Amino acid sequence: MKIKRIAIIGLGLIGGSLGLALKKQCGEEVRITGVDHDPKTLELAVQRGAVDYSTNDWKKGVEHADIIFLCTPVLQIIPIVEQILPYVKVGGILTDVGSTKGFLAEKLLGMMPTGIHYVSGHPMTGIERSGIMAADQGLFNDKWYILIPEASTSPEAVAIISQILTWTGARITTMELADHDQCAAIISHIPHVVAAALVNLLGKYPTLEESFKLVGGGFRDTTRIASSNADMWADICLTNSQPITQSLLQVKELLDEMIQAVEKADRPAIHHFFKRAKVRRDILIEETDSHVV
Repeated sequence: MKIKRIAIIGLGLIGGSLGLALKKQCGEEVRITGVDHDPKTLELAVQRGAVDYSTNDWKKGVEHADIIFLCTPVLQIIPIVEQILPYVKVGGILTDVGSTKGFLAEKLLGMMPTGIHYVSGHPMTGIERSGIMAADQGLFNDKWYILIPEASTSPEAVAIISQILTWTGARITTMELADHDQCAAIISHIPHVVAAALVNLLGKYPTLEESFKLVGGGFRDTTRIASSNADMWADICLTNSQPITQSLLQVKELLDEMIQAVEKADRPAIHHFFKRAKVRRDILIEETDSHVV
């Protein structure tokens, strides 16, 4: 299948960066149409070169597309697919970038008409800023992009999307559905919840907020992702609720252990809490770095 036209719905950080990366690689060989509800975003996407043409009209946006990337918050994806399906051509492939896959697979797999395919995907990349002005053509470079074959409609469609994504510089891998959602909860979703909690904790001490200029690198680094898009993260929590709540309860157990150790002035227990984390993280980082080509 020769890809000539791509549509990107949702021209925020991920959608905009995807457009910039694909245009850099493909130039005029592939025409990209951007679809968004915000007029300023549509204008800026064209100005920045992320898309060749932009529109807020579903039909004009997708009717000629070989591939349609759905790059909106998770809870917006199902209603959007319902709107665009009448205009998607036979042979077209829809693929999303949502951070939770089980919720979408349950809904989308039963919606696809004969001849239209769906591929479940998730780029493991991002920054704390959002919107088209935060888009970066190098956002996907050397970052993992996960595809979920069991939540997709055909191996052929998965192979096509995999090939297209290599144009962005991403490293492609596959996972099983349940493993993905549990893994994403622990390595992505929970860190965002915890970062937000730390910032909200600071809000309980108004006098300290006035001294934020004194905050060192530790707090800034740990809470950087708390500046991420609230709409996106609200949707993620609602659509991956079981793995997230389970993991948060386990975090609570660990914090309870620490509270008890501090209250009892149990230095060996406190030391063990930090030591086991350091050892485990150092091993994980070493193993990860050793697998980087």
